[in-house]
Amino acid sequence: MDVGGTSAVWNLPNALTVCRLLLIPVYGVVFASGFVKSAFFVLLAAGLTDVLDGYVARKNNQVTVVGRMLDPLADKLMMLTVILSLLFSGMISWLAAGAIFLRDAGMIIGSAVFHFRGKQTVPANALGKLTTVLFYVAIMLIIFQLPFAHAYLWFVIIISFVASAIYILQFVLLNKRSVGH
Repeated sequence: MDVGGTSAVWNLPNALTVCRLLLIPVYGVVFASGFVKSAFFVLLAAGLTDVLDGYVARKNNQVTVVGRMLDPLADKLMMLTVILSLLFSGMISWLAAGAIFLRDAGMIIGSAVFHFRGKQTVPANALGKLTTVLFYVAIMLIIFQLPFAHAYLWFVIIISFVASAIYILQFVLLNKRSVGH
């Protein structure tokens, strides 16, 4: 049963999310082959599937539990792949990569644990979506080697932790209300 959406698992939004998951190794191969700027365009293609799947899911009432789990997982796995590629190529520091990894791993593990314990999960909010866009901009600035790229990345890392704190608060409030009903 699919609470809060359609019961169809294989719909267009979920297919787009699977495409985004498949673009992760494509990005990795392109980046590792030395085509760093081309890899950024693979990342942009993945970002477009993210925007499109969310739009189609909401417009056509095709939001599914599977989609609500896979979509953020695909986003986080792509971002972790990108961060690792930037780290191992020396384009970002260990400290920046560690902060991003800590935040994203915590969000992935926390969401999975709570989902499998039957807790309600919080859908993406405007700040979370903005954070994703800001990370894309930071990655672009780093890949194209603009002088303020690393300062901007740290700004985005701080915003991402604020967004995570808001998600945690929303999660606690949502599940506190559902216990009372």
